[in-house]
Amino acid sequence: MNSEHQYVQLSDGHFIPRLGFGTYKLKEVPNSKTVEATKIAIEAGFRHIDCAYVYQVEEEVGLAVRSKIEDGTVKREDIFYTSKLWSTFHHPNLVQSCLERSLKKLRFDYVDLYLIHFPIAMKPGEELYPKDENGKIIYDSLDLCATWEAMEKCKDAGLAKSIGVSNFNRRQLEMILNKPGLKYKPVCNQVECHVYHNQRKLLDFCKSKDIVLVAYGALGTQRYKEWVDQNSPVLLDDPVLGALAKKHKRSPALIALRYQLQRGVVVLAQSLKENEIKENIQVFDFELTEEDMKVLDGLNRNFRYVAMQSMSDHPNYPFADEY
Repeated sequence: MNSEHQYVQLSDGHFIPRLGFGTYKLKEVPNSKTVEATKIAIEAGFRHIDCAYVYQVEEEVGLAVRSKIEDGTVKREDIFYTSKLWSTFHHPNLVQSCLERSLKKLRFDYVDLYLIHFPIAMKPGEELYPKDENGKIIYDSLDLCATWEAMEKCKDAGLAKSIGVSNFNRRQLEMILNKPGLKYKPVCNQVECHVYHNQRKLLDFCKSKDIVLVAYGALGTQRYKEWVDQNSPVLLDDPVLGALAKKHKRSPALIALRYQLQRGVVVLAQSLKENEIKENIQVFDFELTEEDMKVLDGLNRNFRYVAMQSMSDHPNYPFADEY
């Protein structure tokens, strides 16, 4: 993965690999699986590792990366590592401490990309999802622009090479972009994006502002029960994806990933299975035709797998607007 065509330049001059390895997993999956899968991903050629404070596996990911550095597979500068600021740390005085916690777990000096994970602030504290006696999430009233200023300080301190956002809609992006005294604009916006929800309008808007769109859930997510309605359609079973997979002698997953790359989207692929991890890296070995791309565009139905409904009562809930 060292061809220049497999990287996208960010607005701050840094380069992000176009294909990333996602590390979210359920609590019941042993953390040792994350160590194993991350090592396999690096050996297979992945150089972009996407993680977050809230995933609670940064220690394991750091261990895997360091072991691949120690055995000479990669150098630290070969790895593009993303972490994310969790919602209980939005207060400007807490932003850097969240990043420092991640760095301590990873045993890294810096992250390559640091994102505001979600545009909603929650009550600070050790609970990841602070709730009241009725089971409702306890929010914190904070200005996203104040949080962004603290993100800028993390970049200035050299703790994060690039800074961006995740799960932001157009309105929230504009709030940051139009902030008086903006020092650094977000280099990317990581959102759910796949053939059933291709984010066309948001992608066009981001391109117009030189913001890279990063897609999670590109394979229809892992369909975890806590987030995803089990009656929702299985994306990789879609007959159109199946027909194109047959045509190109590839898997439906590779068609779904390739679709994003050809739209100029940086795409994350998540798996704990060795065969799938090794297969996903083969996305650069073929190309979809213009006609294929049109057919895949036609699958869009603005359908989200991960809607975070528990936060839909919040004014900053990002999925209320179309984009």
